[in-house]
Amino acid sequence: LVSVPACCSARYNLALLAFFGFFLLYALRVNLSVALVDMVEPNTSLAKNTTSNVCPEHSSTINVPRNTTGKKYSWDADTQGWILGSFFYGYIITQIPGGYLASKIGGKLLLGFGVFGTSVFTLLTPLAANLGVGYLIAVRALEGLGEGVTFPAMHSMWSSWAPPLERSKLLSISYAGAQLGTVVSLPLSGLICYYMNWVYVFYIFGALGVLWFFFWMWLVSDTPETHRSISHAEIEYILSSLKDQLSTQKSVPWRPILASVPLWAIVVAHFSYNWTFYTLLTLLPTYMKEILRFDAQENGVLSALPYFGCWLCIILSGQIADYLREKQNLSTVCVRKCFTLIGMIGPAVFLVAAGFIGCNYALAVAFVTISTTLGGFCTSGYSINHLDIAPSYAGILLGITNSFATIPGMVGPVIAKNLTHNNTVGEWQTVFYIAASINLFGAIFFALFASGEVQDWAVSGYHLHRN
Repeated sequence: LVSVPACCSARYNLALLAFFGFFLLYALRVNLSVALVDMVEPNTSLAKNTTSNVCPEHSSTINVPRNTTGKKYSWDADTQGWILGSFFYGYIITQIPGGYLASKIGGKLLLGFGVFGTSVFTLLTPLAANLGVGYLIAVRALEGLGEGVTFPAMHSMWSSWAPPLERSKLLSISYAGAQLGTVVSLPLSGLICYYMNWVYVFYIFGALGVLWFFFWMWLVSDTPETHRSISHAEIEYILSSLKDQLSTQKSVPWRPILASVPLWAIVVAHFSYNWTFYTLLTLLPTYMKEILRFDAQENGVLSALPYFGCWLCIILSGQIADYLREKQNLSTVCVRKCFTLIGMIGPAVFLVAAGFIGCNYALAVAFVTISTTLGGFCTSGYSINHLDIAPSYAGILLGITNSFATIPGMVGPVIAKNLTHNNTVGEWQTVFYIAASINLFGAIFFALFASGEVQDWAVSGYHLHRN
């Protein structure tokens, strides 16, 4: 099997375009949490709970006169919680249908229209906010619907595009866009709100998403065989590397899928990882503001640091994972388990440590950054394990695991908010303990039950052996 150079190849072009697609999807997802601060009248967003007095104040920013032309709304804290959470209610609905549809109509259209739809609803956000909070919640839920199909669609495309030994590299490039989107859009949204007006946060990112859609439709194809400018050698290389891995049967073997222990290992790992991820994503600014008395909103760079670390780690660990599999002949399952253990136990340790460092702000930022960075190892761990165990149904499997993994986004922050009514350090330590123990459990469960082999039910001849 002759490897085809990566430079300018069709499969790496796909990874790059996907990278920008996920970059925009995450920018469209997190921009609201920044803009919301500016959309709400100052007196309504004042925290009902008192700031903890454990740590001294250290906000010494000089107030620069800023643009205040944006319209303000009087939404209380609960309403804001609903606005921020509404995205996930749409997101969870389209995960499994997204995976199923991708296996039928192909991932290209699904991913393209997923981003396109999300962008269009983002452009409509200021209008919806004007019409009333119900409209805004509906538009956010519709954005979630659009984004829900994107990861399963991408997984489905990679099942026919990614040679097994390049899987970690190609997938980590495409999904790393999500982290970088978070890194760039958090501070950038802050700057746009500061110098322009919050409506432009939605207009700028929405317009970029629509622009990306045209490039995607023009340059990408569902399979190597249908690609316009791919070299013959590359088609041969991809097809021959996948020849024993794909199933030709048209019906989805739902029963063996749902009974598959390696799939449940991914579900548990995915759920556990996201619990920590979402708890941090939504509550880190609160922790910094209420406990450490430091305004993360003013310091977009510092709140983006953890995700920048994670982005670097995803790219590097993808390269390392494939190097270990190809050059050092480590088994796929061994690499997936080791990377998942590092990517889940590491964050757990540093998260708990972050609760015990008192008011040392620099250490707190360092620990949270290390915690989130190490989580990047999981992308080459459980995150792409769906493609190892059932390439033909990867989109559907990802839909299943991501449905479970969206639940922490809906309940994690709510539980954490309920545990921290008085904002004491002790209460926050409990939040960190819970996240860390869920992470530990997920890592151990995955290490015990995961597999790196294509499962019997995922290959075409499966039904013949049964009868």
